Amino acid sequence: METPSHLPHPEHHRGGSIPALDEAKLKKIFIGSVDQGTTSTRFLIFDGTGTPVASHQIEFKQMYPRPGWMEHDPNEIFDTVETCIEEATKAFVDKGHSVSEIKAIGLTTQRETTVLWDSETGETIHTAIAWPDTRTQGIVRELKQRKGAEKLQDICGLPLSTYPSSLKLTWLFRNSEKVRQTYEEGRLMFGTIDTWLLFKLNGGKERNVHVTDVTNASRTMFLNIHNLEYDSFVLDFFQLDPKKIKLPKVIPTSDPEAFGSIAFGSLKGKKIMGCIGDQSAALVGQLGFTPGRAKNTYGTGCFLLYNVGEKPVISKHGLLATVAFHFGGDRKPVYALEGSIAVAGSAIKFLQNNLGFFEASHKINDLAKTVQDNGGCVFVTAFSGLFAPYWIDDAKGTLFGLTQHTEKGHIARATMEATCFQTKAILDAMEKDSGHKLNELAVDGGMSNSDLCMQTQADIINIPVDRPIMRETTALGSAIVAGFAAGVWKEFEELKKINSEDRMTFKPEISKEASERMYAKWEKAVEMSKGWLDSNGDDATST
Repeated sequence: METPSHLPHPEHHRGGSIPALDEAKLKKIFIGSVDQGTTSTRFLIFDGTGTPVASHQIEFKQMYPRPGWMEHDPNEIFDTVETCIEEATKAFVDKGHSVSEIKAIGLTTQRETTVLWDSETGETIHTAIAWPDTRTQGIVRELKQRKGAEKLQDICGLPLSTYPSSLKLTWLFRNSEKVRQTYEEGRLMFGTIDTWLLFKLNGGKERNVHVTDVTNASRTMFLNIHNLEYDSFVLDFFQLDPKKIKLPKVIPTSDPEAFGSIAFGSLKGKKIMGCIGDQSAALVGQLGFTPGRAKNTYGTGCFLLYNVGEKPVISKHGLLATVAFHFGGDRKPVYALEGSIAVAGSAIKFLQNNLGFFEASHKINDLAKTVQDNGGCVFVTAFSGLFAPYWIDDAKGTLFGLTQHTEKGHIARATMEATCFQTKAILDAMEKDSGHKLNELAVDGGMSNSDLCMQTQADIINIPVDRPIMRETTALGSAIVAGFAAGVWKEFEELKKINSEDRMTFKPEISKEASERMYAKWEKAVEMSKGWLDSNGDDATST
C-alpha cells in the first residue's frame, strides 16, 4: 500500500519553571559542551537552565576510499574541536559574559570509530575507521566460526558485526604493518574518538591522559558489561595481549578529575568533567533517567535507546545491551537496550550529493511534498548492510517499486520512510525484550526537524512522537553529566523541567491496519535486499 497523503497537525504543550534552584542564578552559570559527531563538530555553551547561549559548528571531510569503507582524519577532527571551542567562546564573551563563568566542560562523541596512535610520539598511525565502515564483513563471518563466539554477546552485550571497534582493530592488525610493529613494540595506544580528543585536549603525550568513559567503552566489545572491566576472555578471543596494547582506563561518565583539563587556548585550565557517547548523551538530554524512558535520535544514523535500569538486559531479538550512563559516586550504572540504524540522515545526503536531488538536505521536505505518497516505492537504505534488529551484513541499498510513474518526490518520501520503518522494527524488538510497549517516543536529531518525517514516524509506529523545541539534546546531555560533577545540579529532580517548554506532539493519523500494510511491504523489501555480497564481502555482481 502506498503512503497516504496528509499534512501534519502537531500539538504544542508547555512545561513549567525550573524547580528547586533559583532560575536567575542558574542563568549565570555556564557549561561548555563539545559535540563531536560523524560529519561535524560543535561546541555549545549552555546556561544552568539548559539554554544554549553560544555555539560554533564545522563539518569535516568524509573519506570513502572504497565501496563500504569510511574513514576520518583524527587530526582534522581535533582541529575542528579546537576551532569550535575558540569561536564559540569568542561569541560567548562578545555577548558580555566572562570565561570565568564557565564551570566545566563536557565531551560527547561519535562511538566505535577507531583511532590508533604511538605512545612515544603521540602521532596517529592510521586514519580512523568510522563506525559505519563495513570492510570487516569477511572477518565477521570468520570470527562467528571461532570457538567461543557464542559467548561474546552475553559478556559484552554486542553481537559480532562490522559495528564495534574490536572488528576494526582486527582489520588494522591484518592490513597494516605499522600497526603490527607498534603493537609488538608495546607502543600502540587504542581509543575511540572520545579517548583521542581527551588525549589531545590535555596536551598530548606530555600529560598522556588515556581514558574513556563507560558508555564509549561498552561499544568497543572489549568491556564486560556486567562488571565494567576489560574482559580477559574477550581479549583472548580477539588475540590481543593487554601487555602490548594500551587500552584506556574506564571512568564513569561524570567525574570532576579523571578527564583532565584543557591545556591551551581561551579555556586553558578548564576542567573536563563529563564524557559520554553521543547516543547516551541524547538519552540524558531527553531526561531519560528512569526505566522505561526512551529516545530516538535521527542523525547520520538513527539510534533508539530504552532505559532498562541498573541491570543489563541481553537482547534475544537483535538489539544491543549498552551502558546508558554512570554518574559516579554512590550511583550505580544505568543500562539501555539499543537499536542502531546505520543509515538515516546519510541517505538524505546520498540523494543530495550523489544523485543531485536538491542543494541542501532540508530541501527533501519540499521535494517529498510534490507528491501525495511514495508512489509504491520502497527504499531499503542498506549502504552499510542492515543493523538492528536485522543484522544482515550482505544487504545493499535497494530501491523497489520503480515504474514510469516514479518521480524524485516518491524516492524522497521512500528515503525518509526507510528510517521510520526500521524504527518500528526496533520498537517491536524492544517490546519483546522488555515486555513493555512504549506509549510515546521522544525524538531529536537533524531529521526530526522535518514535520513530515515525524508525522510519518507517528503513523508507522502508531504511537505519538514527542519533539522538543531545542533539539541539541546530545550536547545538552554532555553538559548535564559535566554539570553534575561540577555541582551545578545534585539530583535528577532538579532537571525535570529543562527543555520541556513548547514540545510538539505528532499523533498517528492513519489506521493501525493501514500502518501494518505499509510495514508488511517494507519487510518484504528487506528480505529481497539480502545476498548482494559474496563470502569475501565483495559485491556479488562484480566480475
